[in-house]
Amino acid sequence: MAKQFKFPDIGEGITEGEIVKWRVQEGEEVQADQTLAEVETDKAIVEVPSPYNGTILKLHFKEKDIVQVGEVMVTIGEKGEAVEEKVAEERIEVEEKPAPSVVGTITETREEIREIAATPKVRRLALELGVDIKALQGSGPQGRITEEDVRQAGQERPPAAKKPEIKVKSKFDFYGTIDRIPLRGVRRATAKRMSESVSKADVSELTGLRQTMKQEAEQKGIKLTYLPFIIRAVIQALKDHPLLNSTLDEEEGEIIVKNYYNIGIAVDIPDGLIVPVIKLAEHKSLFELAQEIQQLAEAAKARTLDLADLKGGTFSITNVGMIGGEAATPIINFPEAAILATLKIADRVRVEKGEIKIKKILPLCLSFDHRTIDGAEAGRFVNDLIRLLVQPGQLISDLDK
Repeated sequence: MAKQFKFPDIGEGITEGEIVKWRVQEGEEVQADQTLAEVETDKAIVEVPSPYNGTILKLHFKEKDIVQVGEVMVTIGEKGEAVEEKVAEERIEVEEKPAPSVVGTITETREEIREIAATPKVRRLALELGVDIKALQGSGPQGRITEEDVRQAGQERPPAAKKPEIKVKSKFDFYGTIDRIPLRGVRRATAKRMSESVSKADVSELTGLRQTMKQEAEQKGIKLTYLPFIIRAVIQALKDHPLLNSTLDEEEGEIIVKNYYNIGIAVDIPDGLIVPVIKLAEHKSLFELAQEIQQLAEAAKARTLDLADLKGGTFSITNVGMIGGEAATPIINFPEAAILATLKIADRVRVEKGEIKIKKILPLCLSFDHRTIDGAEAGRFVNDLIRLLVQPGQLISDLDK
């Protein structure tokens, strides 16, 4: 029996994608997990695998077409089997029907609801609001049911009594342990806004240390930039100032402090910035960090990152040094609490013990969520970060030996 494979909800708020390239043709035999197509989302180019064994009976879109989550991409079945245009028939039927009242008891199963012309997000909303989605007439393109259709219909229903919920709060997430801090007092009342801190670090010694290690890195085929040292310094400073390595759960009124360090690195691509994440960076040597930075940056520019590479960040760093300037205001990568911008290292005049000297100076700009972090704590974090960069010997660990 022919099966229709719909563009899946792959998370991260993605609702559509552009088919960059079909990796199969109609009439071709495919195996489960074989790549069907390369689809470009606003996050990355992803390979969409087949969930079934069988023959490609029909490709429902052409290359460069936009496919919405929930739309049929491919029909797979037995060779020579007829293709039923089930989705098209259902849409015509919905358009011809008058819109009946949606007040009543919902009896449809989840399987029945999945056949409606609506995205998974809209279907979930209908289930949450108790709306009979099969009774709605969609206002979107080709009769597609929108969030507004569901919410408007939901206003016609009397509010249902809420069942008591038992909440179990875990001390772990996918990457490691977390701590929960209740959001209370002055911090709870703090306005929703972002604050900024601008400082400068004397990285003259760091410049020399990098130059010393650069030759060894080149022998290993690794390009050693300043970023691995900055990541190491950031992690050490975060350990003493954990609120900067947190997220805010507004619904629960809690600050979730992460006890691991997944560092996002902003990469400039033609379509804007993309932020791949180095997972568990605290367990990697300087050379390992440098190698992963290089690999992630290349994949980001080629748009071949996996979606998993973009998830799980706890703190981000954006290097705007190539652009120049003395300061920047980086935008926090939600749901993180802070982001650091590093600018161009340049020679600056400094006075030391009454003598004028030329020093290598690195401007640093920190943006942070004031609901989670106050200015004094952010200032202490930056001071510790500068201390570590000024005395880079502290950044060398047993992992580097």
